[in-house]
Amino acid sequence: MDLYWREWSKGQRLILSLSPDTEEQVGGVRETKRGFDAFAKTFGYDPGRAQKGIESMNEAKSFVESFRPWELYTDADNIEPESAVRSSLE
Repeated sequence: MDLYWREWSKGQRLILSLSPDTEEQVGGVRETKRGFDAFAKTFGYDPGRAQKGIESMNEAKSFVESFRPWELYTDADNIEPESAVRSSLE
């Protein structure tokens, strides 16, 4: 099981890889003219899990990670996102 940020044309996506054939996007950050928009996946409606106009990519990623959205798919206690960002080609 891997949890990592992957480059995307407009920002980065937080990916949980449960197996070589199964990936779930559990969050994302995109760059806009006004800063960075971030969201953490949820099952249901929770507008507090998305925010616009964050000043930096790192702050936006921290916002997403604070919700621990990967816990929707796994109950593993010790999983944390990798520090390196993977290329979109990986």
